[in-house]
Amino acid sequence: MDLITLDMKRCTLVRLGGRIDGSVAPDMGSRLRTVTDSGRYKIVVNLKDVTYASSAALRELISSWKTCRRWNRGDLRLAEINPNIDKVLDLTGLRSQFMIYETEAEAVGSF
Repeated sequence: MDLITLDMKRCTLVRLGGRIDGSVAPDMGSRLRTVTDSGRYKIVVNLKDVTYASSAALRELISSWKTCRRWNRGDLRLAEINPNIDKVLDLTGLRSQFMIYETEAEAVGSF
């Protein structure tokens, strides 16, 4: 799993890549918690280079999304989703929960 975090003016951009399975999902979750623990609750997650996401990865995304939205502090939005991951989000019913954008620039500009 690759994870790059960029602090921008409006939000924090997180670029994920590779396979996110049960062995690396906790690391992804802890790195996302590091972002929220630093007081940044507006997060854009780019999933363009993610080839596989397990249920553990989805659980970590949902947990971070809930943390961001608690007390109307912010939101976690998804950008440039890989078609395979898009199918998983659709099958699990999460596609309607997350705000999803075609490009990273649109997602960052939405804040």
